[in-house]
Amino acid sequence: QVQLVESGGGLVQAGGSLSLSCAASRSIFNFNAMGWYRQAPGKEREPVAQLTGDGSAGYADFVKGRFTISRDNAKNTVTLQMNSLKPEDTAVYYCNAVGWGSAYWGQGIQVTVSS
Repeated sequence: QVQLVESGGGLVQAGGSLSLSCAASRSIFNFNAMGWYRQAPGKEREPVAQLTGDGSAGYADFVKGRFTISRDNAKNTVTLQMNSLKPEDTAVYYCNAVGWGSAYWGQGIQVTVSS
């Protein structure tokens, strides 16, 4: 019903910044929430940041003060601005959208932070 495509990942040195974008194939206005998850090798997928329909943002403790999630309804995109990156942030990052009884995922994009 919807496709999510991530872009903007890559390799960056510790302390640097990256911006991830998630483009949806249709309007994101009706989603209850959108957000970003990540999964490092050998670990379970974990939530990073989310944005609810009313505009409220929530963040995992390990990214508070460093990451910012935002949405552009006109462009059907959600962005994750990542600053002060650490090697521990290295993971595959996934865009997520939640509707009424449905959840959608992007294919994931690699973020690698070197020390």
